[in-house]
Amino acid sequence: MTTPSDGPATAALPEVPAENLTRWHAAIADDLRAAFESVLPVGKYTLGAQLRAFEEEFAAYCDSTHAIGISSGTAALHLGLRAFGVGPGDEVITVPNTYVATVFAITYVGATPVFVDVDPDTANMDPARVAAAVSDRTKAIIPVHMYGQCVDVDAVRAAAPGIPVLEDAAHAHGATLHGRKAGSLGDLAEFSFYPSKVLGALGDGGILTTSSDDLDARVRQLRYMGQAGTKHEHLVLGYQERLDEMQAAFLRVKLRCLEEQVAGRRRVASRYGEWLAGTPVTPPAHDVTGRHVYYMYTVLAPRREDLRGFLDDRGIRTQLIYPKLVPDQQAYATLPWRAADDLAVARSLVPQLLCLPMFAELTDGEVDRVGRAIRDFYGVA
Repeated sequence: MTTPSDGPATAALPEVPAENLTRWHAAIADDLRAAFESVLPVGKYTLGAQLRAFEEEFAAYCDSTHAIGISSGTAALHLGLRAFGVGPGDEVITVPNTYVATVFAITYVGATPVFVDVDPDTANMDPARVAAAVSDRTKAIIPVHMYGQCVDVDAVRAAAPGIPVLEDAAHAHGATLHGRKAGSLGDLAEFSFYPSKVLGALGDGGILTTSSDDLDARVRQLRYMGQAGTKHEHLVLGYQERLDEMQAAFLRVKLRCLEEQVAGRRRVASRYGEWLAGTPVTPPAHDVTGRHVYYMYTVLAPRREDLRGFLDDRGIRTQLIYPKLVPDQQAYATLPWRAADDLAVARSLVPQLLCLPMFAELTDGEVDRVGRAIRDFYGVA
């Protein structure tokens, strides 16, 4: 690929943002306005027709039987563990390089997080390490589909047969494992609809998917104050954690565009891959377990901070995703956790991780600016 020389003069060029929501929203603005107008006059803004329709559509998209709209991805993880019956004295296996909400949900229910190391190529849970982490207190496993590529959930299940699996699919709307959709791989799966996600709301939101009628019923009871069909009959301790009608309406619009969004992200990733060839930068492992949806384009970059400053001087914005492992967070200095191994791989990745600009509407010219700047930094022609 070739593009005009990209020296310091490019500081005057328009910024290449790390992420951008306005371009997609501008393209579907009329549909979003129509969704708003369809909800406003109805007068029912929770647990209405829009949420029911979105739950059905999202479940179908994920090849799952049920979907239960929740107020956020964090709340969905919490309710998922509650639906499994996880509580004080139990242990839940997960990874240390995830967003802290994954682990907070374990702590919220009184259980102890148990960390296993990750695969060096994908940064996903290493199934080979799971069996050693299992104890007689293990009540669930939360594999996290990092950056948009699915964990090999089948291998995780084989390593710990009979232990319920809650997929953390917050990064993985539309990702697949050998042709099967994220959201259909575990006993439950959680998705976040935080605005910048591959499928994001215009506010907070989340969802749980499952093909278990029993788990579906439990989650629905938990999300609405412990009720099960009869209002004001509270059978268990529950919560107010419903996805609202307006967000459901917006998400229905955006779900119709999801495959187009995934294709756009994969186009950007492919072009980055061409530019990074022959540089010291290690691109994300592509489609190792199935379709990668590139929530983040996360590379391993030698001299990361110098590179980041070099790009920033040229108007190219980047992000550091999860720059500290969860067990190293101050919150866990006094909270219980254990590690099943030394977490050496996860620790080795942290100082190298860098997220290049990634969203479906990035132009080829913007990707080329990023790629040329990286090659210039490392002195690669």
